[in-house]
Amino acid sequence: MGALNSRPFSVPEQDEIMAETGFSQANVERLYQRFLVLDKEEKGYLSKSDLEGIGKLAINPIGDRIISAFFQDGRETADFRTFVNVLAHFRPAEGPGGAEDVNSRLSKLKFAFQLYDQDKDGKISRAELLEVLRMMVGIQVTDEHLESITDRTIQEADKDGDGALSFEEFAKSVEKLNIEQKMSLRILK
Repeated sequence: MGALNSRPFSVPEQDEIMAETGFSQANVERLYQRFLVLDKEEKGYLSKSDLEGIGKLAINPIGDRIISAFFQDGRETADFRTFVNVLAHFRPAEGPGGAEDVNSRLSKLKFAFQLYDQDKDGKISRAELLEVLRMMVGIQVTDEHLESITDRTIQEADKDGDGALSFEEFAKSVEKLNIEQKMSLRILK
């Protein structure tokens, strides 16, 4: 990668990407270098297999779901702009920011909600919540205990009694968590 750092290059759509994501020019350039390294075949886009090779995602219990976030709406590839826009959800918050900022609390909550809501019906079902809990704790907890945690979580957060969590119910249930910090990665340091 040393040769990559030493030659000048142009980042496609750099100004637009910086405006959309809040990343600095230096951050976008570093992410572009990372994108080029991941794009081993120089296709100009990434596939799921390109991202599956990232060690930290491979060992993350919900790594598959994070990878899937790069490929929404039936897309099978992710260009650089898509790559950076997804990563921007994990950019540490640098101030109050607007509600529309990609790394705002609201945006991070929406992104997290989508990681749970795999059928994209606008609700986190008991089965979806249980699946994520199983991925996160693995064999450390019995199935009975996980089911009990799932049922209790839904019971406490489900205000409309439909047996699932809407975005609003999800957001309310995690309001005391510092989601801005928990969904921040120091990927650029």
